[in-house]
Amino acid sequence: MSVKKQFATFAGGCFWCMVKPFDQWDGVEYVVSGYTGGQTSNPSYEEVKTGKTGHYEAVQIKYDPEIISYETILNLYWPQIDPTDDGGQFHDRGSQYQTAIFYHSNEQKIAALESKKKISSNFNKPIVTKILEAEKFYVAEEYHQEFYKKNKDYYEKDRKASGRDDFIQKHWDTPIE
Repeated sequence: MSVKKQFATFAGGCFWCMVKPFDQWDGVEYVVSGYTGGQTSNPSYEEVKTGKTGHYEAVQIKYDPEIISYETILNLYWPQIDPTDDGGQFHDRGSQYQTAIFYHSNEQKIAALESKKKISSNFNKPIVTKILEAEKFYVAEEYHQEFYKKNKDYYEKDRKASGRDDFIQKHWDTPIE
């Protein structure tokens, strides 16, 4: 009997930087950039980037839990972010760039809470990443999808300038076990 594919949804700052870390794993069917958590139906990038819609820039991952577990996906998520920054992520500032884990089931909620507790010892400041119930996910405009593949040079330059990679290297030098 085959297990139904599942979803994992994460906000980690600019969604361009959140696709590649998940996109290349066996069991991940796709990773899509979009918006979640806000008050506006079908928001546009132009609306979300103002910070006034209440949405997070996020990624939604469709995966096969028989091949890759939700816990593994959580362990891939944490090292992509600064979970102590409540003002956004790296050079992207504002509520639309804050971090959050959006759970799709009670099992995901429990796993997310446990993983958050586990990583807290890596930092001297509180972990501010929210764990929220998944809401409607709006797929972002096509030009945002797989941005790291379509605009490789710009992506690499922006990512380097953001400070994300320096932070990751400094704080996440070893994988989460």
